[in-house]
Amino acid sequence: MNRFRLATLFVSLLAATWLVPLFVQTLSAQQAQWEALNQRLADLYNNGRYQEALPVAKEALAIAETTFGPNHFNVAGNLNSLAEIYRVTGRYQEAKPLFQRALKVAEASMGAENTLVAAVLNNMGEMERVQGNFGVAEPLYRRAIQLREDILGPDHPDVAQALNNLALLYAAQNKFEDAEPLYQRALTSYQTAYGEQHVMVALTLSNLAEMYRSANKFAQAQPMFEKALSINEKLFGPQHPSVAANRNNLALLYAAQNKPKDAEKNFLAALAIREKAFGGESAATGTTLTNLATFYQDQGRYAEAELYWRRVLQIAEKVYGQDNPQLAGPLESLTAVYTKLGKDQEAAAAAERASRLSANR
Repeated sequence: MNRFRLATLFVSLLAATWLVPLFVQTLSAQQAQWEALNQRLADLYNNGRYQEALPVAKEALAIAETTFGPNHFNVAGNLNSLAEIYRVTGRYQEAKPLFQRALKVAEASMGAENTLVAAVLNNMGEMERVQGNFGVAEPLYRRAIQLREDILGPDHPDVAQALNNLALLYAAQNKFEDAEPLYQRALTSYQTAYGEQHVMVALTLSNLAEMYRSANKFAQAQPMFEKALSINEKLFGPQHPSVAANRNNLALLYAAQNKPKDAEKNFLAALAIREKAFGGESAATGTTLTNLATFYQDQGRYAEAELYWRRVLQIAEKVYGQDNPQLAGPLESLTAVYTKLGKDQEAAAAAERASRLSANR
């Protein structure tokens, strides 16, 4: 089953500009358009509407290059943003050179020690982590953490965010003894900065609980999941997307404990919230659909699993494109479900397509 993960922070930097009086009106209009595009881009990204965000990111970058020049700090921010869109849609070959250029421009324009450099390094680490390149990702995370500690201090929330991502890296390798103190340090930083009742406290609790779930330490995981849920329901109400994430995680825990009724109840509650908040075809909705499809498949409820895997595939096609290797996973699951249902023709077609896409990984 998919694990809930802390999303990489999206960087949209609005820096001061130095204008020649003769061009004040033109540049002000350009800057206003650029700022509006960046805000639109952040909104789309945060709502998982990546395909819609892509042309906005490209336009914002083009305007930044025209307005500020190709080697300006603002351009580095937009390069990072465009690369991040490519990263989350699995287009790593397109993301990597943009991240590298963003890093080069940020370092050249403002020096090697600034928060944008740290953000780019963190995002590059995320790109490598999700591809399983753990040895490449770790030093990127560590450099990001060091920069943020030097610039912002060791207890700053941005340091906590990078610590969380490094903990995710260790957890993915089942290095729970390495991950746990990083999560605990991040949690303490967030609690000190924001108090107990804050979304980042809830999110870190959830990630720490997810680590305990993965380690089969269910007794330690459950109260943390429940506390995270309680915080978010108090902050945002029972129909907020953060509550959906908590219910999704509780459902994973219940499934691991062989409590199918509790698991299904929480999966369906999470799905309903995300469909209402993001729409039925969003990437956020796809996460819960994937977990629900996996749950039904594990329970031997293959007709229901087929329904949900087909929805997952449709969302993946919309988010990533028809020929992206990210589609291989749901296609492989559909192949197994079709086989169980005796739909041999559909199984063969799904298997062939999954094999072709997997070859492009």
